[in-house]
Amino acid sequence: MGSTREHESRAADLWEDHAALYVRTLGAACAGPVHLLLDAVHVGPGTKVLDVGTGPGTVAAAAADRGAAVTAVDSSAAMVGLAREAAPTARTLVGALPRLPFRDGSFDAAVGNFVLGHAGPTEAVVAELRRVVRRGGRVGLTGWTDAPGAGQTVLGRALRAAGAQHPAPDRLRPPGSGYPGDPAGLARLLRSAGLREAVCRTVAWDHRVDAHAWSDGIEQMLRTGLLTPDAADPAAVARIVRHAAELSAPFLSPGGELRLPHVALLAHGWR
Repeated sequence: MGSTREHESRAADLWEDHAALYVRTLGAACAGPVHLLLDAVHVGPGTKVLDVGTGPGTVAAAAADRGAAVTAVDSSAAMVGLAREAAPTARTLVGALPRLPFRDGSFDAAVGNFVLGHAGPTEAVVAELRRVVRRGGRVGLTGWTDAPGAGQTVLGRALRAAGAQHPAPDRLRPPGSGYPGDPAGLARLLRSAGLREAVCRTVAWDHRVDAHAWSDGIEQMLRTGLLTPDAADPAAVARIVRHAAELSAPFLSPGGELRLPHVALLAHGWR
């Protein structure tokens, strides 16, 4: 049996090797609250904004479209490459929380879209974002809730129905991250990291995706091992995809588009 370190290294390699696949499948759902996040920290023309865990650059591109001066970082070189394509005017670089290569007070605002729980102890992450914004600067973060939307449960239910092992809990919220997963808990955590007037609320949106593209994406993720500890065999893939189609049917529009309800936390505060 491999060590925990070996397992984590393998998982990291999988995400690195299949960044584009992740972006057009699971990652696409993360775009829902982007504009709410930017609104919460008042990103507009001339705002010096840092986007941490930028992934494919969705937040960075949206901020740049508002006229902001954007710096975007991600621990994955593959994701940084995608971000450069999405936000060509942004400064993009490889960097990992909870230690960032910026001086104190370098930015007007710092945002992280679904980085909490992935990037080390949550309180240390928030404290680092507070450090890199100026006095009076803003920090905004989104994160998944303990009570997911109906559309978020489809894939896990399909895996369970097919008898497949589902590794999502450790991947989405590694042990020891300290991520609370509820509005009151996340607001308290921001306040404990030194942010003023910290608040947190739940936001909701429908992840809209073509049903055939969604099924194809699930199949590809199963074949690469992104959804299960090991790449699934063809029979298991077929079972899981079939269950996913059945469970997602209530969210299918007449035109063949899935509208999968999602919910998340949106928290922000001032330095």
